[in-house]
Amino acid sequence: MITHPTQSMFIGTLPMGFATIVNMFCFVCVPAWGEWARDFTWAMWIIDAVIAVTTALSLPFLLMSRRDETQLSSMTAVWLLPIVGTVVTASSGALVAEILPNPQHALWTVIVSYVLWGIGLPLALMVMVIYLQRLTLHKIPPKAMIVSVFLPLGPLGQGGFGAMRLGKAAQAIFPKTNTLEDISGQVFYSMGFLVGLILWSFGLVWLFFASASIARCKKFPFNIGWWGFLFPTGAYASCTCQIGAELPSAFFRILGTIITLCVVALWIAISMVTLKGVMAGTIFHAPCLADLRAKEKERGVVVKVV
Repeated sequence: MITHPTQSMFIGTLPMGFATIVNMFCFVCVPAWGEWARDFTWAMWIIDAVIAVTTALSLPFLLMSRRDETQLSSMTAVWLLPIVGTVVTASSGALVAEILPNPQHALWTVIVSYVLWGIGLPLALMVMVIYLQRLTLHKIPPKAMIVSVFLPLGPLGQGGFGAMRLGKAAQAIFPKTNTLEDISGQVFYSMGFLVGLILWSFGLVWLFFASASIARCKKFPFNIGWWGFLFPTGAYASCTCQIGAELPSAFFRILGTIITLCVVALWIAISMVTLKGVMAGTIFHAPCLADLRAKEKERGVVVKVV
């Protein structure tokens, strides 16, 4: 799977899924269970950060170092998956920093989160430039991969949410630790909101491209890739809701609620269809294993010839 140019990219979903568990520990388990849950959550976040950096650096390099030449026409937005994990982990780091009682621990969590954000988001933006070129030259993906056009919403939505949450954490932690100048925390908070609003606005562009592509296809077959609807849209909903929380704006709060309800409805519908496919045994397909079987057959033919 690691050597497959497409399937290997899905390893990047591991730190993203792990980050959601860390978030729920921050929101639910720490208030209910106390001190040990706080330390356990911080340890889980550190492990998640290591996994996220490893996948973000290693998988793109493996793609570069493959012997077979990669055609631009074969590129899909799944190239973003191993990269976005660092942005998601950075957003979780802001939540973890808010629950840590030690200001120094919280400070280093915020600093590392900014580093993770800086690793993931600029690299994701570069990949999105390549993807836009692919869409322009080779047109929208085939129906089986059409859902992937929603994936650029992930780094933009989560990047905006992370920038705002990290700025909010810096505003509270920097004065306690005498970090930089007295007003540095406020500056980070204001810049975080500005960056979040810009990324949210850029997400509107990709939301239009994705929606227009889906509308043009009209009907397309269900496959496991439909889960690609959920995370990008959910990340964009988080960014929208966070803007609504920072601004005295009913528009963003209502819009964030609408997008969130759409995500919930999609999750229910896709879960039901997926469960039906699991029961029938028709939903899962691993191209990397098919390639492996083909290689084994070739090796078997060579051995017989010899």
